[in-house]
Amino acid sequence: MKKPAWLLVSMMLVLSMFLAACGGKETANETPKNNDTGKKEEEPAKNSEPVDGGDLIIGSSGSPTMFNSLYSSDATSSEIEGFIYDSLLSSDLEFNPTTDNGMAETFEESEDGLTYTVKLREGIKFHDGEPLTADDVVFTYNIPLSKDYDGVRKSTFANLKSVEKVDDLTIQFNMKQVDAQFPVEGFGYGILPKHILGEVPIKDLGEHKFNTKNPIGSGPFKFVEWKDGEYVKVEAFDDYYGGRPHLDSITMKIVPDNDAMMTQLQNRDIDFWAGIPGSEIESVKDFSDAAGIKIEEGLALSYTFFGYNLRNDLFKDKEVRQALTHAIDRESIVANIMDGNGEVADVPESPLSWAYNPDVPKFEYDVEKAKKMLADAGWKPGADGILEKDGKKFSFEVKTNQGNKIREDITVLIQEQLKEVGIEVKPQIVEFSSLIADIDPGVWNFDAIVLGWSLGIDPDPSGIFHTNEIEEGLNFIGYSNPELDKLMDEQLKERDKDKRKEMIGKIQQGLAEDQPYTFLYYPTEFRAMPAELKGYEFHAKDPNYHASKWWLDKE
Repeated sequence: MKKPAWLLVSMMLVLSMFLAACGGKETANETPKNNDTGKKEEEPAKNSEPVDGGDLIIGSSGSPTMFNSLYSSDATSSEIEGFIYDSLLSSDLEFNPTTDNGMAETFEESEDGLTYTVKLREGIKFHDGEPLTADDVVFTYNIPLSKDYDGVRKSTFANLKSVEKVDDLTIQFNMKQVDAQFPVEGFGYGILPKHILGEVPIKDLGEHKFNTKNPIGSGPFKFVEWKDGEYVKVEAFDDYYGGRPHLDSITMKIVPDNDAMMTQLQNRDIDFWAGIPGSEIESVKDFSDAAGIKIEEGLALSYTFFGYNLRNDLFKDKEVRQALTHAIDRESIVANIMDGNGEVADVPESPLSWAYNPDVPKFEYDVEKAKKMLADAGWKPGADGILEKDGKKFSFEVKTNQGNKIREDITVLIQEQLKEVGIEVKPQIVEFSSLIADIDPGVWNFDAIVLGWSLGIDPDPSGIFHTNEIEEGLNFIGYSNPELDKLMDEQLKERDKDKRKEMIGKIQQGLAEDQPYTFLYYPTEFRAMPAELKGYEFHAKDPNYHASKWWLDKE
């Protein structure tokens, strides 16, 4: 999650990708706009200056897994990490890199792109009162460089050679080679406290109680409590270097069912819901005035996909995967399940990205073509109508996360539409944390899956699709294309943006041709929040962008 320049401080930043659990992020491609709900413009705030106080309850359909951006990979954890930790760099609403609202006072890149020098702001403290210095930055960045690091973000740091302390506030990052994604992705991780974790063996860090029981960062809010399956609470950090947040506390309340989320929003048992399904947005608008709710919307930096476990013989043939895409009516998904609030996706990159390539192979809905391609691949109807080949039926499970009504409906639609071409699909709706556990490295307990990626600012696709990311990274489907691997490696060495865009465009063409996923759609995100919430800015990547500046105008 970072900007084209460095990073997007959405938390977990990492590889810039997060698995999106929310019951939203399911709507899609319009020019980003704020408060476009057909209502009259909101009246000026009664208070001209921000006031302190108040508590905000945010609804989330997904449960977090931990609070350490070097190890977590889901969007809910990332959002909470964004409250607890700050990163070295931040970004503005146009995804331009900036030292504003980041811990770096200055950031310099050498002419050859092999050295980055960061100077920290003075007076940064951890939540336990200890100063944050260059020692903590060096400690944090040496974790993924260790042979004992087993987190999923290793690829982000593959070309980082060393991190050195220059003085108490200055750090030098030395690269093995030019890595175009590193200044974008690499500086978006939360800084960990050396005085707490310095003696913990790196092989044990991923499972350490710090990540779940008492995470200590330097962000605007400090951790209070995590009650698994119920809520996570953070409260304002009085000594935050950027100034005490205006809100007293923020609670992330876990509401795994969209219907329950709607009811709780209407009753104001929750105040904020990012990722409202497009199919529900009109209902929310109907009660928004009475509930004291306003709605912001804009294109989200994400996409939803139907992914295949390519270790399964059913999905090894490219032509079979193309046939599956032909058999799925993605326009119908957008029109009927999402009430038109979406746009069909063909590549694993958002139209918001400077590297988005629309000129790729496309596999439109065509049932007869799908049938022919499957027949050509050797699949013939059995006595029960289900396709067979070499004595094996074309039958598999599709998993998605419970509580995300859109994904549940998509899974049922896929079941119905693939039945038309002779394929048996068995939906499996599971709790989100269980779903994430099923796709963990080395587990891979799934046939196919409906899920979403919350994208990073940099368009590097390596972390999801490079062969090197299969065993320990985010390439949980097991996709491998040596030719594209080479292109992915080469584009990271290219500092000329136009040339890199051309190279990434070729990678997108190859991925579209191979169909490791059936790319479903790009969503527009709807976010509901209190009408009295001020200081909110719509950021396509981070629903909690600059939360320290939010305040409630209740006068």
